Amino acid sequence: MKQQRYDVVIVGGGAAGLSGALALGRARRSVLVIDAGEPRNAPASHVHNYLGRESTPPGELLAIGRGEAAGYGAEIVEGRVASAERLPETGDGEQGFRVVTEDGRSVEARRLLVTTGLVDELPPVPGLAERWGREVLHCPYCHGHEVSDRPIGVLATGPLAVHQALMWRQWSDDVTLFLHTGPEPTEEEYEQLAARGVAVVDGEVTGLEVVDDRFTGVTLASGRVVPREALVVQARFVARSAVLESLGLKPVAQEMGGVVIGSYIPTDPTGATEVPGVWAAGNVTRLTEQVIGAAAAGLMAASAVNGDLIAEDTRLAVAARRA
Repeated sequence: MKQQRYDVVIVGGGAAGLSGALALGRARRSVLVIDAGEPRNAPASHVHNYLGRESTPPGELLAIGRGEAAGYGAEIVEGRVASAERLPETGDGEQGFRVVTEDGRSVEARRLLVTTGLVDELPPVPGLAERWGREVLHCPYCHGHEVSDRPIGVLATGPLAVHQALMWRQWSDDVTLFLHTGPEPTEEEYEQLAARGVAVVDGEVTGLEVVDDRFTGVTLASGRVVPREALVVQARFVARSAVLESLGLKPVAQEMGGVVIGSYIPTDPTGATEVPGVWAAGNVTRLTEQVIGAAAAGLMAASAVNGDLIAEDTRLAVAARRA
């Protein structure tokens, strides 16, 4: 860290954080990005639906973003932020925060932008984590095209499994719904699945078959192996909210179709949280956002942060002129 106080400290250096850093650097703000180096999409081979960067490897996209942000003066350092706290207002009413990393470093900022993302909590089936982002998937818009026309399985762990199976049927006519620990489909759902040619298999899935580092099927409790080339799961999306919680903010449950799918930190449309001077962007506040959406949210938040700083700069200048 080259200085002790910045206009803005950004916690998290993914698409949202780097996009915010780029915009704030272009606005001639002093910016520090502290990144723990744990991008959510690291297991994936490519980023999709990012206009102008389609099929770019995640690491390459981050390297490009770091270079662009640094080109406008943003400082980017590795580190894990342990906590943040509000500092007492100065005599002229200027607000600020102190950010402390796990290794004991501390830095001050006039404003904070938190873009720490989320963690995907996977169902407790042996082998899922090792294949996550490769053949174990959750988002059809992220990975559907890459497994088009291949045998796809959907692992039911909750009421949204039928919805998932019917959605993935758009990418393949060979889709099997494994009921696993999920609820029994209703009569109407069974009819929908049959009409779309989705097979339904009873029994709990106990493991994955892998041959030569390639997923080839699922193993049922009965010992039966059902060949598949991709497996769709419903992960629980848990916001990495520890830094925001240290400032008094609390994550809330997010529902989809009446089912809780994870937790997030609420913000207004610009990313402003309930704590004045603190913004959040990306998956920490919008669980289903894709990479391009997270980048857009980082830009939106950065614009709001800069506007807030301009208002404070003006107020301080007027006070100084009157003194």
